[in-house]
Amino acid sequence: MKKLIIAAGTGFLGQVLVDHFKNKFDEIVILTRGTSKTADGIKYVNWNARTFSGWENELENATVLINLAGKSVDCRYTEKNKKEILLSRIESTKILNKAVLNCQNPPKHWLNSSTSTIYRFSLDKQMDEIDGEIGNDFSINVALSWEKAFFKTETPNTLRTALRTSIVLGKNGGAFIPLKTLAKVGFGGKQGKGNQFISWIHQEDFANAIDFIIQKEISGIINIVSPKPIRNADFTQKLRKAVGFPFGIPLNKFFLEIGSFVIRTETELVLKSRNVIPKRLLQNGFQFKFGNIDDALKNLL
Repeated sequence: MKKLIIAAGTGFLGQVLVDHFKNKFDEIVILTRGTSKTADGIKYVNWNARTFSGWENELENATVLINLAGKSVDCRYTEKNKKEILLSRIESTKILNKAVLNCQNPPKHWLNSSTSTIYRFSLDKQMDEIDGEIGNDFSINVALSWEKAFFKTETPNTLRTALRTSIVLGKNGGAFIPLKTLAKVGFGGKQGKGNQFISWIHQEDFANAIDFIIQKEISGIINIVSPKPIRNADFTQKLRKAVGFPFGIPLNKFFLEIGSFVIRTETELVLKSRNVIPKRLLQNGFQFKFGNIDDALKNLL
């Protein structure tokens, strides 16, 4: 019997994975901060991502464990929020490590979220898993601590894969909805200088990549990104065209700072150049359904 556990699986990415895997596993269990229940054939089990409370028993005989836990980075980087961003990732990973080690029959494969933001700001070099250069700032140090917590403990009977995921473009959640809204009301111009790269992946390729990693039993670090990062100015121009709006007011750094303050987020989310490629996925033979942005936008819209 094949059993899938998704920790923190009620959000946008969790739902993408549930839709993809619902007919591929006999049982799907979502670990959630909400109430325990069963709905549409999915079992929801309450956890606080920090301590044992019975949820850990679900890991026995699981085929795959996917951990998506972590406070959203779409917020102001106050000291309180920075602490929550870090601890929500470290604590959930550590308690899952303990749970896996306590199992008589632990999950065969554990995939843990990470982020493609771990690489330095890059306008020049494409970052892959082998030659990618790690930078040094708050977001990067969070990612490093997160992966350290994940790989620190040996789990001899469980394969482990860190998913360095980029912006996932989807129809029902994530970053695409606000970007589309901005483009439709005339604010779809380039952001900052516009020369910074965006690493992205279509939600279908995201789910297919996870499936591929499980089937091929690929462990270690994997970049979950499309093969073609795109410059911000090109992305916004293609998005304007796709939504049918003739122009987009560019937003320089000054206006982005004001806007970010008003909507309680950080300019780093749009100004950092994420120039990341999926070398290991391609080397292993993964084929992208939406490898270029035009196909992705056409599908999403």
